[in-house]
Amino acid sequence: MVRIGVPAVFSSLIATLYNLADAAWIGRLPQGAEAVLAGIQVSWPFIWFIVSFVAAFAGAAVTALVAQYIGAGRPKQANFAMNQLFTVSLISGFVLGAVGFFLTRPIVSLLVSDPAIAVQAGAYLRVIFLGLPTMMLPGVFYSAYSATGNTLTPLLVNLIGTGLNAVIDPFFILGWGPLPQMGILGAAYATVFGQGVATIIFLFLFSRRKQMLHFDRSALQLQWQWMSKAIRIGFPAAIGSSTVALGFVVLMGIIGRLDNGAAALAGYGAADRIFGFLFIATNGLGLGLTTIIGQALGAQMMDRARLVMKKGVTALFLILIVETLVVWLARRPLLAIFLPNSPDAFHAGSRFIELFAAGMPFLGAFFSAEAIYRGSGHNKPVMWLGLLRLWGLRLPLSWLFGVVLALGSDGVWIGMSLSNVISGIVAVFFLLSRSWQRSVIESDHDESIEDSVEA
Repeated sequence: MVRIGVPAVFSSLIATLYNLADAAWIGRLPQGAEAVLAGIQVSWPFIWFIVSFVAAFAGAAVTALVAQYIGAGRPKQANFAMNQLFTVSLISGFVLGAVGFFLTRPIVSLLVSDPAIAVQAGAYLRVIFLGLPTMMLPGVFYSAYSATGNTLTPLLVNLIGTGLNAVIDPFFILGWGPLPQMGILGAAYATVFGQGVATIIFLFLFSRRKQMLHFDRSALQLQWQWMSKAIRIGFPAAIGSSTVALGFVVLMGIIGRLDNGAAALAGYGAADRIFGFLFIATNGLGLGLTTIIGQALGAQMMDRARLVMKKGVTALFLILIVETLVVWLARRPLLAIFLPNSPDAFHAGSRFIELFAAGMPFLGAFFSAEAIYRGSGHNKPVMWLGLLRLWGLRLPLSWLFGVVLALGSDGVWIGMSLSNVISGIVAVFFLLSRSWQRSVIESDHDESIEDSVEA
């Protein structure tokens, strides 16, 4: 887990540091920084909702199929699966980008009532959706590489793309040098440009046929036999991810309509970026857990898979306890980095960290369940867990405490924390079952599929 996960940890660290830098530069705009931060915070759940169906579908199918075929000693099938899902992601990126661009105005008007935040969110969303393919394709490549156990190459590519993004951010956002101050538009342009460079590098790497995974022109044409298997694996993950993303859109609407909506959104946005540090180690080790589980199941090594499951849950739970304590103790100086001139947002962000921290360790079990089921290729339990955490718990509890009981933003933070505690406990019971302990390729000796690979 550590050997595979450490490069992924650094990759996640790079992304988190970039998000922090992005927020820090925006926070130093001479005016309107609070509206810009709130606009980005409102935008991302909507972006996630638009892309998550295809991204989760392709990512889940690539991860499970590539890992298990490699574990079973069948690299040709692994490469064929990657090529099929690349085609799906490429087409979907252009289609969803166009859909998202034209839906921006009506969706933003539903999410926020503050006109300043609505203007900022709309401007940001339009640019992001125009560059959507550059944000979807790296995820497919990342999943494919990681499923082989190679997380170093994605780390290096992400380092280049994200590093470039971070370097040009202040020039675009604040107007350094010859560039005008573009604010939120500058942040969007820098993001698309950095992701575009990463996409080009991944395309170049996959064009080299000496690698285990590479572009195969004949395999790029979609074939139903393969897509039907990918649908069985990826469709539950797609449903789960998109409905969870929609839930976060609703959550932003709940926060945005509080009496202190703008301050609460900005404070939550800053605190959420700080909590991103907590997920660096868990995301990286979770990726290692997914790869090992997938390859062990593909090789029919059930004892190894069960042992890794136990160690993975324990490790993620303990790591989150330590990390949460550190963030809780350092919450004020950390928030001061992003909200130096917004006392109301600073208070809301500080209260979020104080109240949300109690439920964080329980996410260790939740993240472990996601990683293990993703490696096994059985994503229905992950779908139900995600729906439970957000639609069954987080939204009703946030509404109950924040609006019905009139506790305001504190009530929303309490509801969010309770949702993590309860869903983490439920995830443990899922992992104790045998529903993840079987391979999705164990009966995959269908002649039509094998013939398509040989052809």
